[in-house]
Amino acid sequence: MIQASAQQAKSCVELLKEFRLKGTDARGEKLFFAGVGRRDVYNVTAPFLDEGGVGHRRPGRRPRERTFFHHVFRGENGKWTPREGAPVFELQDPFFTFVRGELVLGGVQVFFDPDDPHYVTTWRTVFYRGYRVRELREFAQGPLTMKDVRLIDQQNGRIGVFTRPMPVGDARAMIGYAEISDLDELTEDLMANAEVLKGQFLKVEWGGANEVHLLNNGKLGVLGHVAWMDYGNIRHYYPMVFALDPATRAHTPLKMIATRSLFPEGPAKRPDLEDVLFSGGLRRNGDGTATLYTGVSDAEAARIVIEDPFVEYEA
Repeated sequence: MIQASAQQAKSCVELLKEFRLKGTDARGEKLFFAGVGRRDVYNVTAPFLDEGGVGHRRPGRRPRERTFFHHVFRGENGKWTPREGAPVFELQDPFFTFVRGELVLGGVQVFFDPDDPHYVTTWRTVFYRGYRVRELREFAQGPLTMKDVRLIDQQNGRIGVFTRPMPVGDARAMIGYAEISDLDELTEDLMANAEVLKGQFLKVEWGGANEVHLLNNGKLGVLGHVAWMDYGNIRHYYPMVFALDPATRAHTPLKMIATRSLFPEGPAKRPDLEDVLFSGGLRRNGDGTATLYTGVSDAEAARIVIEDPFVEYEA
């Protein structure tokens, strides 16, 4: 059931308590990559089909370098390897969707201080479109400092646009929503002025949309993340979902769907990133389960089969 948008936001601690009380036997597994040298691979998307089937993955940076790429990978014998001849995008945190049969792919373009290659000055979301990965062309850019912009093709012919303005007043970040009738209408101004959804995050916490699913009742199921900062600037990121009624902008409360403890132990890029899961994508399996693909501690990629979190929104 879609509730009124005036609901009171729950903290990450409250959402975590609810998740643990519900309990789960699900356990994740690492994804393995070859042919990437010393680069780490994390913050992955779910696989998608293109010229025979590929998964789109993002190798992180090499040690001592401040460069980011994402590649197109193909899966074989339990490993993912770069797809020969596929383009390489100098972007972070890739995402994809299909709009009217056309592939829309994007990521975050990061800008660095020319005098200090380790200092990030700003960033923006960049969008590509085409019918094959090899033919993608850039067609839109988001506002500076805005990540987590996601699109969804709807039943009524409209295209939903989820944004992530930051800051919003005295709040760190929130999720916005707008609609367009054609991809050519995806402008920086539209993304900057999307309607902000209320009652999702505490002012000191933040989150964003990572992938959007069209549900069988026309509602929009959003896979995202919710995060908070602990003492000592320790970050905590959790995968979450909610549903939005695009006609009324009413939405359900956030629901946490996984935690770091469900995945195998492994390295973290930094000590403050140990408790970080960054939702990359979710495949609904049609049997009441779903496979969540996620980055782990900004150092690895993994997946986990969980209960399909969107089923309750389709009742």
